[in-house]
Amino acid sequence: MSAPTMLDDASVTSTAVNGFTLGDSDFAFLCSFVYKHCGIVLGEHKRQLVQGRLARRLRALKLSGFDAYVELLRCDPQSELGELASAISTNVTSFFREMHHYDLLIDELLPRWLEAKRNGGRLRIWSAGCSTGEEPYALAMVLAEALERSGSRVDARILATDLSPQALDFARRGEYPLDRLGGVSEARRSRWFLRGEGAYEGLARIHPRLRELVSIQPLNLLHGWPMRGPFDAIFCRNVVIYFDKPTKHKLFERYADLLDQGGYLFLGHSESMYGLSDAFDLVGRTVYRKHAA
Repeated sequence: MSAPTMLDDASVTSTAVNGFTLGDSDFAFLCSFVYKHCGIVLGEHKRQLVQGRLARRLRALKLSGFDAYVELLRCDPQSELGELASAISTNVTSFFREMHHYDLLIDELLPRWLEAKRNGGRLRIWSAGCSTGEEPYALAMVLAEALERSGSRVDARILATDLSPQALDFARRGEYPLDRLGGVSEARRSRWFLRGEGAYEGLARIHPRLRELVSIQPLNLLHGWPMRGPFDAIFCRNVVIYFDKPTKHKLFERYADLLDQGGYLFLGHSESMYGLSDAFDLVGRTVYRKHAA
């Protein structure tokens, strides 16, 4: 892998933000640490963002400064990795974001898969980088509806993973402010959400049927993967935008290994596999199909 963007020795020490100053050596360490453990490349243009967001983390941990935070990372990298990744990344998601992907599932892929597997087959979809859960629960809605239409006896499950512990906790709770349901039709709101009352006024809870279909687990995409697959589809949308080309290439090859023959990989609207993998064909807008054997 190529090295992450580092500071020049002559760069000027950052000014204090929220009472904390992020010096050159500490920022250089954070750049290297985040690249090694998360695959995210941080440049000088991200310095103020990192300083501002991690200042909140320093206060939560009651640390005296960034030097103490760096020492914490050196001594026990894994204990803080999820919190660090959550702080420096942006969890922007919504129900049925990039609807053309769901249309492909509803109109073509799910009917085909369920027909082929109708006598007790296995169907698996992975939401990699699931954030606060809107994506896997939206997938669960269309999957549950397709299962009912087909009448198939299919072992269907959705795996949802993320590195951020806060995002995973939110996803597991499955409780969303009503203004977060903008992408959900009225019919689906009525069917797949339970409206909160009393202390839960203004919230909607995911229906238990959808919870049954979704397994939410912590996972670092750069580390080992315990699941064996094969998956019929992998959704990795607005995740690889943070990675450099060598990291993207390695990740796409690993996805190909876990996908079934002819399986599908869905990327975000600003992401592309061009020049990064020979294992897939582009078959739609940010939709890729693994070469059949």
